[in-house]
Amino acid sequence: MAYETILYEEDGPIGWLTLNRPHDGNMFNPAMCHEIRDCIDAIRRETRTRVLVITGAGDKFFCIGGRKDELEDTTLYAGMLPTLEIYESIDRLQKPVIASVNGFAVGGGQVLQVMCDLTIAKESAVFRQVGPMMGSFDAGYGTWYLEDLVGKKKAKEMWYLNPRLSAREALEIGLINRVVPDDKLREETRKMALEVADRGAFALAAIKGAFNARHGGVGGLARVSHDLLLRLYLDTDEHEELGKAFAERRKPDGGKFGH
Repeated sequence: MAYETILYEEDGPIGWLTLNRPHDGNMFNPAMCHEIRDCIDAIRRETRTRVLVITGAGDKFFCIGGRKDELEDTTLYAGMLPTLEIYESIDRLQKPVIASVNGFAVGGGQVLQVMCDLTIAKESAVFRQVGPMMGSFDAGYGTWYLEDLVGKKKAKEMWYLNPRLSAREALEIGLINRVVPDDKLREETRKMALEVADRGAFALAAIKGAFNARHGGVGGLARVSHDLLLRLYLDTDEHEELGKAFAERRKPDGGKFGH
């Protein structure tokens, strides 16, 4: 599929999704939000890709938030930048997502890397929440998930005081997983992604579902039970015997349960 605001390429079991608006800080606009969502939904439906990497084009910006002056172009609903479409699609994706932070991760871009399962950043990357300085906020994914990573006091500090954090500082507080030299980011990201791809795909999907179930409410718990039903229970002797007994209108043989 051809995209206007992102790039997507497959590299063996790795999918590389690149935010491709470097002239504008790789900022979200409505088109980009929808294209990221559509790309991730397409990845969800195929089995080639085991790990998704999200990064930014160029060497200065990962993403610095949303382009608000393009809101009139949105087709989702008037006056709202559909960033939630991105965050929700990352949560729903049953495959690990790695943020490869190649520069400034600010505002919605900082929330984006928080939403990813793992984050690797180059040494010169910068992390910051600036919403209240601009009369904006993210009272949802950007707060709940951030608190999980760094704790409530530090999360509030990031939102109330808006400190600028270096990659090393972000690593120290648990905001990200790994820092690498600037010129090694792509190489080290690929190495991390391949290591994750060696793990069992269903096991990783189950683990991700378990992590997300607490925030997902009924939807999160339904996802965990749904996947277990499809991949585990439906292959059991119990399921087979109950299905046959129902079709044959007879009492099931309880001795076949639990095997």
